[in-house]
Amino acid sequence: MAISLSQTFLSINRQLENNILPYENSSPVSFSGQKSQLGRSKSLEFATRQQPRNIPRVLSRTSESSLSSIFHELEIERRENRGEGNQYVSPGNNNQEEESRISDVWSEIHGKDDWIGMLDPMDPLLRSELIRYGEMAQACYDAFDFDPFSKYCGSCRFTPDNFFDSLDMTNHGYNVSRYLFATSNINLPNFFKKSRWPKVWSRNANWIGYVAVSNDEMSKHLGRRDISIAWRGTVTRLEWIADLMDFLKPVSSNKIPCPDPTVKAESGFLDLYTDKDVNCRYCKFSAREQILTEVKRLLEIYKDEEISITITGHSLGSALAILSAYDIAETGLNVLQESRVVPVNVFSFSGPRVGNVKFKERIETLGVKVLRVVNVHDIVPKSPGLFFNEHAPPVMMKLAEGLPWSYSHVGVELALDHKNSPFLKQDADLTCAHNLEAHLHLLDGYHGKGHRFVLASGRDPALVNKACDFLKDHYLVPPCWRQDENKGMIRNKDGRWMQPERPKLDDHPEDIHHHLKQLGLATEH
Repeated sequence: MAISLSQTFLSINRQLENNILPYENSSPVSFSGQKSQLGRSKSLEFATRQQPRNIPRVLSRTSESSLSSIFHELEIERRENRGEGNQYVSPGNNNQEEESRISDVWSEIHGKDDWIGMLDPMDPLLRSELIRYGEMAQACYDAFDFDPFSKYCGSCRFTPDNFFDSLDMTNHGYNVSRYLFATSNINLPNFFKKSRWPKVWSRNANWIGYVAVSNDEMSKHLGRRDISIAWRGTVTRLEWIADLMDFLKPVSSNKIPCPDPTVKAESGFLDLYTDKDVNCRYCKFSAREQILTEVKRLLEIYKDEEISITITGHSLGSALAILSAYDIAETGLNVLQESRVVPVNVFSFSGPRVGNVKFKERIETLGVKVLRVVNVHDIVPKSPGLFFNEHAPPVMMKLAEGLPWSYSHVGVELALDHKNSPFLKQDADLTCAHNLEAHLHLLDGYHGKGHRFVLASGRDPALVNKACDFLKDHYLVPPCWRQDENKGMIRNKDGRWMQPERPKLDDHPEDIHHHLKQLGLATEH
């Protein structure tokens, strides 16, 4: 069971000076979202009507702040306003307004118009959706067994049926339909984790993400059935960047049906996505085959509904998200009967460059929408392609077009700066700047270029230190605080401590061969 340090802030007794300001003529943000054990906001309640001037907002501008006093004073103010009739818009009304708005504008949130006018100033619904999908990517880290002393190292700690419940994410409204695995034979030793014990769950496989689909209630809220794919990345170490061969090769060389041989992607990403081990129970099918067959199956089930395909990932998982989104569109998997096209979009967090300029042009031609959330101080989005990239002069890029080291980012970038958050250390190391929880914290406080950093949803800042040391010390939140109780050890009936057995994870659905055959991939097995 994970230990939450949300209550750590309650021990700070110093008062915040000048932390409550009246609203001007703007639409304020309700700060009353309830949080789960890990601090995830269960409801982001955005008011759309003009509020009275005595409703406060919280500013995170102080080096002597007591977050507990902010929350306490705000809750008192909220309760007082509730008793004053029309002066307060109840959370229930806000939820109804938010639901109707999301269902009306979900296609814009997913990039129909390339997010024009939604990033500066920051659209509150887009912010809440970015955080929600970011939490789905973060769930890959929270559920992954990193412990080399566990015989289940490299696997998911939970079964698909209780995945979100185990992470206190029940209210996210999704059901996991299958897990994703990859072979660890790829030369990315800092991405794959292996147990030190001789008896392990699998010698060659690693769990790398999941496919989930919105339930009926969430689908009504979203205005469509959402098929979501979340890819695991790298949470604590950046050495995987050095593992990259930094060498572009045609995507068609890995049997992705691209008509243009000049469309290229980084070879390590391609291999991770397409390689398999026929002797391994979990990765006898490649990650590509797992994704395509599962998306095909779900599209057949919900073909009569409005559907979206949303793919998310952080770090290396972001590269896999972009590759899989491109692959789904390139194979035409998202084109249903009567030429109805299911929109495919990617919410990428701190991702590297994936391919060359031709790859960028091809993915845009196919209609895949990509929104990349980055921290300007993070080195990962700056690689690979240190010298030849989208920032180089067009003439230079034209000359370097055929080189195997010429890269270009895809989609639209949302650039954040951790130095704008007064919660975070200014001189933190590179790992902190890359941390996903830090990105979600920065999203929560971002309102546009030049705007003051103001927490919008009340997302617990303690989450930033879940796997790093980024919060300023006076908040009294220890670094890397999230861990399993007793490192997962339990006492048996004889009172001896032991590692408990876990249920065996399902490998692949029984109908995977049927879908592979329909996709024209059955000949490979």
